[in-house]
Amino acid sequence: MAAFISSQKTEHGIDHTISCRALGVSQSWYYKWKNRIGQDAPTARQRRRADLDEEITRSFEASGSTYGSPRITRDLHEAGWRVSENTVAARMAELRLAGRVRRKPRSLTRQGKRPAAPDLVRRKFTAPAADVLWCGDVTQIDTDEGKLYLATVEDLFSRRLLGYAMSEHHDAALTCASLQMAVATRGGDVDGVIFHSDRDSSQGTFARSADGSGSP
Repeated sequence: MAAFISSQKTEHGIDHTISCRALGVSQSWYYKWKNRIGQDAPTARQRRRADLDEEITRSFEASGSTYGSPRITRDLHEAGWRVSENTVAARMAELRLAGRVRRKPRSLTRQGKRPAAPDLVRRKFTAPAADVLWCGDVTQIDTDEGKLYLATVEDLFSRRLLGYAMSEHHDAALTCASLQMAVATRGGDVDGVIFHSDRDSSQGTFARSADGSGSP
């Protein structure tokens, strides 16, 4: 690790005080290593470990701090390193590198208590032309600052995303905002289009007329 800190100063101009603070090591420990390194050249094993630490850190940072030891080990193998996953895990623990789990967006589609509007689609999610059938959904995204809800509207003919809206609240206003954007994208004239959303995914009831147009 000390060799890595030293290399940051040489190669990138990053002061060792910043590197020590970022890696959670004491400056006194680094000075001891630096003073000793001038008197006692590192062994081949020490140089290999320093190079390994640098490669592990590079792979970890390239992943956005999400990779764990299994994925980093695979990256190292692809780069020609012969190292075990246990060794990588031990070096990551020493370097205080812990992968974060990426949270998958969670769909909010579930059976609702409100009466459903007539199903004009009947599970046939294809369309013969544009602006015949739209599909909407609301997805919950967990962020570091709390829950965020994303509503989308897609044309099932072109698979084009026509509208979207984001909000901290999962309500009918969110879905309406995404629909308003979709209508604007199509120039404001969408007579005859069918808008389909699974039950309770839009937190609102949409009444459809005989021609298939919908309004909240």
